[in-house]
Amino acid sequence: MNGLRDELWTAIDPAWWGTALDASRIVLVGLLGWLALQAAAIWALRGCDSAPATCLSYTRAMSEIKFGALCWNQYTDWPSLLAAGERIDRLGFDSLWTWDHVYPIVGSHRGPMFEGWLTITAWAMATKRVTVGLMVGANTFRQPTLVAKMGTTLDHISRGRAVLGLGAAWFETEHRAFGLEFGSGAPERLRWLGEALPIVRGMLRGDDVVATGPRYHADHPRNDPPTVQRPLPLLVGGGGERVTLKLVARYADANNLGGTLADVTHKEGVLRRHCDAIARDHREIERTTGRGIVIIRDSRDEARRVQAEVFERNGHAPPWQDQPVGTPEDIAQLLIPFAELGYRHMIFGFPSPYDEESMTRLITEVKPIVEQATWRAPAAKT
Repeated sequence: MNGLRDELWTAIDPAWWGTALDASRIVLVGLLGWLALQAAAIWALRGCDSAPATCLSYTRAMSEIKFGALCWNQYTDWPSLLAAGERIDRLGFDSLWTWDHVYPIVGSHRGPMFEGWLTITAWAMATKRVTVGLMVGANTFRQPTLVAKMGTTLDHISRGRAVLGLGAAWFETEHRAFGLEFGSGAPERLRWLGEALPIVRGMLRGDDVVATGPRYHADHPRNDPPTVQRPLPLLVGGGGERVTLKLVARYADANNLGGTLADVTHKEGVLRRHCDAIARDHREIERTTGRGIVIIRDSRDEARRVQAEVFERNGHAPPWQDQPVGTPEDIAQLLIPFAELGYRHMIFGFPSPYDEESMTRLITEVKPIVEQATWRAPAAKT
């Protein structure tokens, strides 16, 4: 720091300026001034006077924390849902998601619901930097070859911001109503997912894909044009220990887990064991976690009151328990252990009416607390 300070003093010394009319020295002054401002900003963030390399590593670690928004596509109107996605992008969230359902899944299913793929496609056109995806796509709704083609097209529409989420599906009511095959139960749907994933992954990576069933068939499908991202990330949702996490280990670029810290910690261990069994480096898989419905206010009582109103609006649903509802400090303390575990991409639910105060304060107040508290934590523990 002293050396940098001495160089700056030299640069502004009047005697030096007397002979410094050439452009190269003027450029040098500007460069040194810029470096000084960067160093000051880093030290201000850190609140320390240690070496610049230490502070720079802190800023890099801070950037690893990601916040995503899952805007519910039920019990809303299109202008509000579109505006919610645009707001998420402007506020600086990292990812934007919605559900792949055709009936509401919270509260009464007899309410309005927008289709997921068309929603994220419209968001892709209306946003500039946030990634877009389904949390998660229902494998039972579409052929995997078509899903890969749709994901690739979304990647082009979004200019390389698509994430392809996929899961086994679970809501029987909508399947029966829409004439969609639901299978004999969860084991069969997981077998279908296990067939679909290598087809989707292969097509996204430009592989020569052949599938001979029993559920899905593919005869060298061309995915042309190829994806913009190389590769386009494939996220597999769910925490089933015997099948789903094994599929994550084999095929996924990202996972998604919900539940308590104890639940996620346990399933993290299971995922690593599945990775070890096939000699895959678990660090190749981005960890994401759904952290529930966030409501932020200055008092816990006010936050709970808003939460009750939001759930009532969504099909008269009873409020979910153990959600991130409270003050910014309350929310941050709930999130920090997940970040320290390696689940640094946290996704929050925003039901209609898409509470703007909670969205804003999550980014401007909660995220900095989590970043500062966890800047030494690795992206995924070894």
